[in-house]
Amino acid sequence: MRILNGLEALPAPNRERGSVATVGVFDGVHLGHFLVLRKLVARARERGARATMVTFANHPKEVVLGAAPPTITSLEHRLLLFRRAGVDEVLVLEFSPELRALTAEEFVRRILLDGLGMVDLVFGFDSKFGRDRGGNPESLAPLAAETGFSMEVVPPLRLGGRAVSSSAIREAVALGDLAKAAVMLGRPVSVLGTVVRGAGRGRDLGWPTANLDLHHELHPPPGVYAALALPDPAGPGADESAADEAARLLPAVVHVGGSPTFGAGGSVEVHLLEGGGDLYGRELEPFFLARLREARRFPDAAALGAQIARDAEAARLVTARAGEDWRIPGRYLPIEGVRLEQLLGDRDAADSTRRDTGQPEGRSV
Repeated sequence: MRILNGLEALPAPNRERGSVATVGVFDGVHLGHFLVLRKLVARARERGARATMVTFANHPKEVVLGAAPPTITSLEHRLLLFRRAGVDEVLVLEFSPELRALTAEEFVRRILLDGLGMVDLVFGFDSKFGRDRGGNPESLAPLAAETGFSMEVVPPLRLGGRAVSSSAIREAVALGDLAKAAVMLGRPVSVLGTVVRGAGRGRDLGWPTANLDLHHELHPPPGVYAALALPDPAGPGADESAADEAARLLPAVVHVGGSPTFGAGGSVEVHLLEGGGDLYGRELEPFFLARLREARRFPDAAALGAQIARDAEAARLVTARAGEDWRIPGRYLPIEGVRLEQLLGDRDAADSTRRDTGQPEGRSV
């Protein structure tokens, strides 16, 4: 997957081959986002074009409102999830006052048409961009007719009568409702972090842990969790295809929060129950399957070590049964709901509204 950082990375105007594009933060890359990405990739393959995601390094609300919600997924995590969904290239823009000032038409002409050679524009049901969020299928229909690109709208995905949203997932994760969040994500809640050096207490106890720098991602409440962890098998700069082929989910115990026994501050520590090797400086993504217990203080290191042994055994039982609730297909989505395809079905083909130069075309169920 090619990553273009900033407007300066855009090539000179060139529409050869072109791209099918979509625009948005896509925080969490949840099931609703996945529908849009699946449509994006399918349309790109049909057109012999690139599947292109235009996203933002920072949340637009930082500029618009002066504050942004905690991110479910950092930029690094979103890029990984975009790649797994089959996206060919991502343009990462810093959302600045200058970018905010661009009208939707200016954004489309300068960035999407001239910069990326866009031939199709895919919208999520609530997608809007440009000054005052004025860019939507209706407002852009005249420009589409003039310049010849088509538009397609992917409808909302509703579960239990409620549209899947990043805000609902943030709430569920913050409250520790992993099951509810996982349904909306289409995969277990996960975090992506860089393995950094910690105090070494786990190693001293015989249970070495990988300490994660989460790049400001939202994580579940303090506690001990059973997880399947996916290490970056090759480290930064490695060949993506080789890394995908080598990737393997490993059973793990994850401790979230400080260490009451040692009076340490907050952290996310991952103990791999098998494999992993030297992880320092590499990315690690634990998928939280179940909460085993709350974090609590132990009278001494020996008592803590004995409890960690019990946690490891409990985690092995949970991860051994993971296939009953989740499937692990491999390359692009390493772990996802067994009912994911049943949930989605051909919904995107049946319910989306195709807009070619502003004229609707499609079918409903």
